[in-house]
Amino acid sequence: MIKIKNISAQETYNIRLTVLRNNIDLPYKFKEDEYGSTFHLGAFYKTKLVGVASFIQNKTEAIKGLQYQLRGMATLPEVRGMGVGKLLLEEAKSILKTKSIDVLWCNAREEAVGFYENLDFVIIGEKFKVQKVGVHFKMYSKV
Repeated sequence: MIKIKNISAQETYNIRLTVLRNNIDLPYKFKEDEYGSTFHLGAFYKTKLVGVASFIQNKTEAIKGLQYQLRGMATLPEVRGMGVGKLLLEEAKSILKTKSIDVLWCNAREEAVGFYENLDFVIIGEKFKVQKVGVHFKMYSKV
């Protein structure tokens, strides 16, 4: 059984580094991590932290309304397909509703687009390349 809990920014770093920055020389700590409006969620399988996601109050001009950005979402390979990402996003949307946020958006890696589409995220704009990481798409979902 997976449990979703609030965690600190520091608790996200190991999974971000392992999954998102594996052999990639890019920061795994974000300047927004410690902002008062930012929150971080962790997914626990038994007692082990197996998935993380950070939610930052940030606006993209491509979308209207009050917005948060999803950053640094990652799950350990051994729990992929168990619904960890879905549970993280469902909990985040529940929290964002209490903050009267309209939209959650992210810059999704090309290989993750299908995952987000299955959770009602929509691509907006053209694909773009992130140096050292690859092709991304800006995606959003109504909260």
